[in-house]
Amino acid sequence: MLYYLFQWLQEYDLPGSGIFNYVSFRALMAVILSLLISSIFGDRFITLLRRKQITEVQRNAGIDPFNTGKVGIPSMGGVIIIVAILIPCLLLGRLDNVYMLLMLITTVWLGSLGFADDYIKIFKKDKEGLHGKFKVIGQVGLGLIVGLTLYMSPDVVIRENMEIQKEGDSIEVIHRSHNIKSTKTTIPFFKNNDMDYADIVGFMGEHAQTAGWILFIIVTIFVVTAVSNGANLNDGMDGMAAGNSAIIGLTLGILAYVSSHAAFAGYLNIMFIPGSEELVIFICTFIGALIGFLWYNAFPAQVFMGDTGSLTIGGIIAVFAIIIHKELLIPILCGVFLVENLSVILQVNYFRKGKKKGIRRRIFKRTPIHDHFRITTDQLDPDCTYMFTKPVHAFHESKITVRFWIVTIVLAAITIITLKIR
Repeated sequence: MLYYLFQWLQEYDLPGSGIFNYVSFRALMAVILSLLISSIFGDRFITLLRRKQITEVQRNAGIDPFNTGKVGIPSMGGVIIIVAILIPCLLLGRLDNVYMLLMLITTVWLGSLGFADDYIKIFKKDKEGLHGKFKVIGQVGLGLIVGLTLYMSPDVVIRENMEIQKEGDSIEVIHRSHNIKSTKTTIPFFKNNDMDYADIVGFMGEHAQTAGWILFIIVTIFVVTAVSNGANLNDGMDGMAAGNSAIIGLTLGILAYVSSHAAFAGYLNIMFIPGSEELVIFICTFIGALIGFLWYNAFPAQVFMGDTGSLTIGGIIAVFAIIIHKELLIPILCGVFLVENLSVILQVNYFRKGKKKGIRRRIFKRTPIHDHFRITTDQLDPDCTYMFTKPVHAFHESKITVRFWIVTIVLAAITIITLKIR
């Protein structure tokens, strides 16, 4: 809204009104505003949650090897993150931009889905929360909305094969192609690192392009579902999901910025995506909101984000990566989420197969994988065999959280390096 106000003021030559034309200014303002909102509103919201007794028991003190109990901690703190994202975007973003609108829809859509899950858990006293099939339906629905919008919107285009020519102190950007709609995406570590989904179904001849879009929509649904569930599983320790997601968000912001800047896109020989500069504004609000939330969520947590937050941040990361054609970088960048997902899948399947044979067996001490490091061997089921029992001693959750952050930082660095290593 402020963007349009200052655009109007600029017509009257008001000094300083043109500053809102600069993405860098709006991005920095977005970080500051979202950080302030999540910090100030967060404190009052947590007080309200306590007063209304909207709390949960995540862990009793006797279960934890460090005797750290988590009883009566306010939940549904994801509302703080959502509010701190939406308000700055509405004030500072361009609301006629298709990418900004998609990200806002993603935030509200998955925020509502997570809120419904938390509501059932807390108010209906049902630990299972929203039935899994309804979560999947919601995630698939969002994937369809995103995929079809990117397919049908005339504003969703790319420009590739760009070059930079330098003559003296001047720089000229040469565009070898016009704006085109494309199902191309980036494959990391390959020199000509663009893959077109239409090429995969090239055997369909003249229908290959349409089939390519269908394949792209299917991939979109899969990525949205996988990453949102991965973030949900990662939200098991104080500050874990918020810290990891902030690091991932910063990396995506860098990728979006170079993709939206003609000179940088030309220099790096990557797709130039007109209009994607608004994604930089959005991701800055995302980072600011998470850092502000981390003020209260760091150990010992004063509030949990709940599914309201974890499903939302996972979906935001997934949709953002898809929009900038970097969804194939997700396994690297979100490696922590991937491992969390795989650990649960492997553990469940391994246990079920053993149960059919009358054997109690597990791969890890506990899943998701971050809980494996929080359990001592003394806490294991003596009637069950475990494939991995090390470390013997447990780590404090704050140490586990920081180490997972470090792993995510390394993966983020590798993701950025893929821009040059091909």
